[in-house]
Amino acid sequence: MLDHESGHVGAINAGLLLLVGVHRDDTELEAKKLAEKIANLRIFNDADGKMNISLLDSPGHDVLAVSNFTVYGETKKSRRPSFTESAPFEHGKSLFDRFVFHMRAQGFKVPTGVFGGDMAVTLVNDGPVTIIVDV
Repeated sequence: MLDHESGHVGAINAGLLLLVGVHRDDTELEAKKLAEKIANLRIFNDADGKMNISLLDSPGHDVLAVSNFTVYGETKKSRRPSFTESAPFEHGKSLFDRFVFHMRAQGFKVPTGVFGGDMAVTLVNDGPVTIIVDV
């Protein structure tokens, strides 16, 4: 991941790229629940090719967490997204930081981008799987 102002800020090899959005009503409890849910999701393939292995069960998989307020972009009413459901900057940064703390507390390496920064994120997707995780 490249921050256009400060340069290279985060990278992983195998693992998960998480685009983390914080809703304006989210709390510390949601940040902790989300970290626990992601760590336990059975989303990696087992020997039979079935999604049956979690991050906790697969050493060598890391997490790259990128703050992304646009996750809550709403387009029902117009052609331009509304971001009124996204958390304000300070609240969003605080809960994003708490989410990262809870992921790291489970033993994961979790590089991050620059909160609110203009970043170029590159992904090599191993399989056609994108999952929206909400608590």
